[in-house]
Amino acid sequence: MPNAVISSAEGHAVPIRLVAEGAKITDGRAAAWAEANGFRGARGALLAVPDMQGEIQTVLWGAGEVFDPMTARALPARLPAGDYEFEGLEDGHVALAALAFALGAYRFDRYKPKTDGGPVRLVTPGSVDLDDLTRIAAAAALAREMVDTPAADMGPLQIETIAREIAEESGAAITVTTGDALLEANYPAVHAVGRAATALRAPRMIEIGWNLDKADLPLVALVGKGVVFDTGGLDIKPAAGMRNMKKDMGGSAHALALGRLVMQADLTVRLVVLVAAVENAISADAFRPGDILPTRAGLTVEVGNTDAEGRLILADALARACEHEPDLTLDFATLTGAARVALGPELPPVYTDDETLAADLLEAARQVRDPLWRMPLWPGYRDSLNSEIADLRNDSAAWAQAGSVTAALFLQRFAPRTGAWAHLDIFAWNPRARPGHPEGGEAQSLRACFAMLLSRYGRR
Repeated sequence: MPNAVISSAEGHAVPIRLVAEGAKITDGRAAAWAEANGFRGARGALLAVPDMQGEIQTVLWGAGEVFDPMTARALPARLPAGDYEFEGLEDGHVALAALAFALGAYRFDRYKPKTDGGPVRLVTPGSVDLDDLTRIAAAAALAREMVDTPAADMGPLQIETIAREIAEESGAAITVTTGDALLEANYPAVHAVGRAATALRAPRMIEIGWNLDKADLPLVALVGKGVVFDTGGLDIKPAAGMRNMKKDMGGSAHALALGRLVMQADLTVRLVVLVAAVENAISADAFRPGDILPTRAGLTVEVGNTDAEGRLILADALARACEHEPDLTLDFATLTGAARVALGPELPPVYTDDETLAADLLEAARQVRDPLWRMPLWPGYRDSLNSEIADLRNDSAAWAQAGSVTAALFLQRFAPRTGAWAHLDIFAWNPRARPGHPEGGEAQSLRACFAMLLSRYGRR
């Protein structure tokens, strides 16, 4: 992804002037042009003011009644090619607006390259930490590009390749366990879910370890669901439900992107990133409704629905995280449609029984404008996971209804007890195009989680 935010322009940078709704514009030419075009400073409104030669002299940008710096995400797609700079922003808004600009510059053009025009770039003042901004924007772009890439080109092997590149970049260790070796290494649930795929798309468990020799540092574990395509298994999804299932590896994309960000920023932590990468395919070897699956934690799970496979692979991954005795564990998964029913596609739920972690995550989400909403790990629904013939079942009983809550309760059975744990049931997708948010892959909770980690642990 080319840098959309730069420290200096080779030539002239066109000012983007923030105008509050109803505010008087004092520049005579700009005022006349605004009047002629009905520009009143409404939120998100944009008006290019030409000079006498027909070139852009300035851009008027509507702040509305209350300015939200994240509206700068819409600017790159609406501005002609060239270099720009903000004018009239409060100091506290400049860095966030610049990051929003960088996030809005993302385009997925792997299969349809953009050929018209040139780059749209923002020149930032020296007060903005451009290195941090670039790393955060690149992490979000990585997660979005992985989600946007079709399953044919983003299988378990491709996720492994990306993980290896991330590990090598930061000098981290990486181990990958693939295919039937998963059984020998005691990842039976990961193997069961992914065994129906072809050999080239065999299931695998990916583990990155960084700074593990520094025993005095707190250990953070990041866990990601990497279902590269979810047919639903033998409980096959209808066509409409299967259409966007290339995005079901969004949890792995977020865990890897956040892990890279932690290592690049050199946070004072030890880090483990665990990704279970599988394809939930259909073949004669597919796992079945009614099967009893063993797990790494020693618990048995009755399969009530093969389309509730994400929690099964996460069970093994979380059990592996337990063995590291982490101080903090975050798991990311495109886990349930019920989360969307509860909160819609733009507001991911977070589940944790740690009050301090909940407060820290929500405060970080507010500060960086990366929304989260806390949902309850309601103990009254635990009985819905009971099975008569196994330790628990992967599909909760119908009476509980709260599918996102019961999925989180399932994961809680496997989550580490040595420190705090949070589960993020992300959507990782924009179902509709809107300014600065093209339809397709989206990074959700990534910036909030990084801000929380940075605030807790700092950097060296």
